[in-house]
Amino acid sequence: MYKIVRSEQLADRIYLMDVEAPRVARACQPGEFVIVKMDEAGERIPLTICDYDRDTGLVTIVFQIVGASTQKMASLKAGDSFRDFVGPLGRPSEFVHEDLEVLKNRRMLFVAGGVGTAPVYPQVKWLKAHGIEADVVMGAKTKDMLILEEKMKEAAGNLYITTDDGSYARKGMVTDVVKDLVEVQGKRYDVCVAIGPVIMMKFVSLLTKELGIPTVVSMNPIMVDGTGMCGACRLTVGGQVKFACVDGPEFDGHKVDFDEAMKRQQMYRTQEGRAMLRLKEGHTHHGGCGFCGDGQE
Repeated sequence: MYKIVRSEQLADRIYLMDVEAPRVARACQPGEFVIVKMDEAGERIPLTICDYDRDTGLVTIVFQIVGASTQKMASLKAGDSFRDFVGPLGRPSEFVHEDLEVLKNRRMLFVAGGVGTAPVYPQVKWLKAHGIEADVVMGAKTKDMLILEEKMKEAAGNLYITTDDGSYARKGMVTDVVKDLVEVQGKRYDVCVAIGPVIMMKFVSLLTKELGIPTVVSMNPIMVDGTGMCGACRLTVGGQVKFACVDGPEFDGHKVDFDEAMKRQQMYRTQEGRAMLRLKEGHTHHGGCGFCGDGQE
């Protein structure tokens, strides 16, 4: 059992939890994720790692209520436990393994949308700990939906906040801020990392392609099973079939087929849609989730 030592509501339907998971805390790196399970009959829920403390053995997760399982999870309090807390899974951010001296000369921009702020934070924090300050653009629909603002201020070189409705900081989309930084303020970036809703990552990638900024996106929002079995996180990157949970979750944003990924997610929600995907994708459709018929082909 994995004890919850802190449970906090960050915003409407968004929660943070610190969980005792020493082995995960010792091994995890920015960009990776865990799978949690509340009880024997519970659903497996993939969640990105928001923070970790190797000394205390605590791993911080942030999640948004999107269905029955996460609604039930939101009711857990400090002192409750998860039956399973598996990780770290996926591949860490590429910069973790790069030469630090090379990395220190790289101008990095992070774009965080909504709950995507949670997986951006450990990356920016890791860079700060290694003497590298990155610019961060943080966006939310409203002021009340912003999360981890103070933590991000501590970690970022410069933090730019925008809200869709203008209820806090500036009004507009994260793409408006990126465009302003580059075209108006004259900032130059060697790489952009964008994490948030798939539609946001799509438009950030379209903009950065125009601006000539290589871009990394994290396809966490499309994961369901988290082990490469169910096939829900299948996507096309540079014309090749990939699975976000085992090949990613980070990919070249200029090569991801976002429209296909979004359409596929919609289809995967219904039995008829999953059957259509299984027929269309043939032997490359995993189907190991058990929802698509008779298992893998």
